[in-house]
Amino acid sequence: MGSKQIAGLAGVVALSLVTAAQPARADSKFSYSVTGSVVSDYMFRGLSYNDESPTLQAYVELGYDIFYVGFAGTHVEYLGVYGPWEFDVYVGFRPTTGPINWDIAAQYYRYGSEDSTLSPDDLDYVEFKIAASTNLTKSLTVGLAGFYTPDQDLAVVDTKSVEGTASYAFPQVGIFTPTVSGLIGWTGADTDGFFLGEKEYTYWNAGLRLDVEKLYLDFRYWDTTIDHDLADSRFVFSAGITLP
Repeated sequence: MGSKQIAGLAGVVALSLVTAAQPARADSKFSYSVTGSVVSDYMFRGLSYNDESPTLQAYVELGYDIFYVGFAGTHVEYLGVYGPWEFDVYVGFRPTTGPINWDIAAQYYRYGSEDSTLSPDDLDYVEFKIAASTNLTKSLTVGLAGFYTPDQDLAVVDTKSVEGTASYAFPQVGIFTPTVSGLIGWTGADTDGFFLGEKEYTYWNAGLRLDVEKLYLDFRYWDTTIDHDLADSRFVFSAGITLP
């Protein structure tokens, strides 16, 4: 992505932050959330993106009615090429039709480069998402999401991903509100060996999240069908706080 696009994104960030700083009226449709977390490993579709090491992550999301823009940042160390940072920008909207909650968005990924022959412009790319979820009961939520990444020069080849999710929220136990959840996904590329030597693979996770007011703790097991150190089965712990 070139300098003009980066400048445009910077303008969006600045405008959004200025807007968020304005006093909110009682009937305002504006919303915001800020999350800071520490994770024992940064997992992206079952792959360790931080060389199996802990890191800090931050997210900011600004919304107006069903529309939103978000920003995310994390440390990353992947394959000796991506790192030491990742910065994401995503925009989308979340309409509701009957019992279905939709999430339609585009996300821009930008990485630092640890390879002297590559620059961040060589590694950045855009992905598109459409997701739907519904509550089967008051406590049980299921969802399905699809992702498409068109071929973008050196950064990524044409890829497609599909994920199914389910979560069950239990009544509060003491100070904790527990939720068990799981995910199973598949991703494939049009180039052999793109994913750590594989053209396609399946990944999944299952775990327990404990919410205590604005704090959360998450204990999760991950695994994939790829035979590689960065895709092996592992337990991942994360803890964070979300405001307001």
